[in-house]
Amino acid sequence: MSNSQRDAHRQPDKPHFFEIKIDRTMYKVHQPVLTGAELRRLPAPDIGPDRDLFEVVPGGSDVKVEAEAKVEMRNGLRFFTAPAQINPGSK
Repeated sequence: MSNSQRDAHRQPDKPHFFEIKIDRTMYKVHQPVLTGAELRRLPAPDIGPDRDLFEVVPGGSDVKVEAEAKVEMRNGLRFFTAPAQINPGSK
């Protein structure tokens, strides 16, 4: 089989990685799906249990990403962290 015949049978090129952001830091991931736990391990140091991870939903309500949740990767995904417990009025 010639190279041109092989190329004709090849699927359209899929990205070799996805660019996502967590707290304004860019990460390149190669897996098409990551769990919340895997996303939490991308930054150094890892996102600790004292913070929650949220996926930014443009024009909608942001979604909390639980550790076991599976997130399909795509370029431009954005996540942010926030304190897991907010105690209003505490000093």
